[in-house]
Amino acid sequence: MKTVSVILFFALAAAGCASKSKSRVEAQAAFLAGQNAALQQQVAAQTPSVTVIGPVQNSRVPWVSGLTLAQAIATANYLDSRAPKEIIITRNGESAALDAKVLLNGADIPLEIGDVIELR
Repeated sequence: MKTVSVILFFALAAAGCASKSKSRVEAQAAFLAGQNAALQQQVAAQTPSVTVIGPVQNSRVPWVSGLTLAQAIATANYLDSRAPKEIIITRNGESAALDAKVLLNGADIPLEIGDVIELR
């Protein structure tokens, strides 16, 4: 009986060590993932882009010369099954609202670095 108790004791002790080791590895992985996410945010902040707010998959769209509103919305991957009713473009702190039907009828608007597009 004493031998069984000693074996059980060592088995539990070994399991505890494995749990501490596993916890340490998981904590280190979480720390590295957090650092990686922070670095990606810093890089994204330094990359010229426009921001699309609304039901989109990618809210940050890299800016390229000649980027238009329709291209930005397509690149952001609009997810709603209904077309937006209103689009608000904010540039240098000034906002302009337009009816989304204008865009759907073929008119397109050139964008600038830092523009924010809100789809409602």
